[in-house]
Amino acid sequence: MSFDQVLDLRGNHSLKWDGMQNLHDVSPDDGLSMWVADMDFRSPDCVQDAVRQVQRRGHYGYFYDFADYKNAIAWWMQSRHGWHVEPDWIFTTFGLCNALGLALHAYTAPGDGVVLFTPVYHAFARVIGAAGREVVECPLANIDGRYEMDFGAYDARMTGREKMVVLCSPHNPGGRVWTLKELESVAAFCERHDLLLVSDEIHQDLVFDGASHIPMPLVTADISKRLIMMTAPSKTFNTAGPHCGQVTIQDPVLRSRFAAVMAGLSVSPNTFGVVMTTAAYSEPGARWVDDLVIYLDENRRLFDQGINAIPGLKSMRMAATYLAWVDFSDTGMTMDQVVARVSQSARIAANHGPTFGQGGDMFMRFNFGTQRSRVSEAVERMAAAFSDLQ
Repeated sequence: MSFDQVLDLRGNHSLKWDGMQNLHDVSPDDGLSMWVADMDFRSPDCVQDAVRQVQRRGHYGYFYDFADYKNAIAWWMQSRHGWHVEPDWIFTTFGLCNALGLALHAYTAPGDGVVLFTPVYHAFARVIGAAGREVVECPLANIDGRYEMDFGAYDARMTGREKMVVLCSPHNPGGRVWTLKELESVAAFCERHDLLLVSDEIHQDLVFDGASHIPMPLVTADISKRLIMMTAPSKTFNTAGPHCGQVTIQDPVLRSRFAAVMAGLSVSPNTFGVVMTTAAYSEPGARWVDDLVIYLDENRRLFDQGINAIPGLKSMRMAATYLAWVDFSDTGMTMDQVVARVSQSARIAANHGPTFGQGGDMFMRFNFGTQRSRVSEAVERMAAAFSDLQ
């Protein structure tokens, strides 16, 4: 397929495009949608063919026998990431926000603290707060335009009420691929404070610059006793709509507690999510992802080059995801002024940095998982919107 083929998703109940007017005050008629983490690409042929096969049967009853589905997940994790997964370790949730909510109910109680390394994916804090748990922010240090962890500072913040850490690996929105040493420090931090670790690795397949994503189970031999892994094909293959996420738990005690919550809430997967995941996690799917990463990497280069040429704007160096994190602090503007320039002058819908927690002030997140022509247009619009700074 050609990633350059422009898809017009307007009028198709697309959150990314049809929701931009209400959520960002940018009309889809003349605006560019660069906010929510949906790509504007068709999913690969192997996924399309699998959906068509279900449609041709014309029967949408209950699904039976998840062996092929779980074996496909295990094959993907082993072949792409060197991580051995047993099929009976895998649970299927209604996406990963649902997975986090289930984990909160399985392992924590109302009022417990849940640690986030901020700024980080904004839905984490929303789910934690809605579950009646307390968000404990441990801000990342921005060192020369690159996020780093400061565990000396984090240790000082712990009060004993914290029960869980949620790690975003690779990091959204900073695009960091954490090193082995950094992940070892996360594991040691959890050990010191007896914290469970939920590792959201949904962006694991979209890594650039020769970086190598390390799944958390490969970091230390004993991490499994406190680890809940969250993965999904949705970002990689643009299949967010079916809400099919995976929680993988090696430890049998943790697994039984999660299973009990799943059973109590009667959580089960939908047929299309299972079928699409099985088809995606395959050799044809792998070839498509390899081509996708090359395309996204060039989009990244084009976007960063254009944004960094605008005085006062800095796009953070990133090694993963298709979500650029742009710092506007050197413009001398307020956040409201920046948002107005982006949404009203450039006519671009982008995520507002403060929603990502401490450290997000004066940032905005831009999704370049779209056709290159749109990335080029976005850069031109941003240059024009901030032309008085040049």
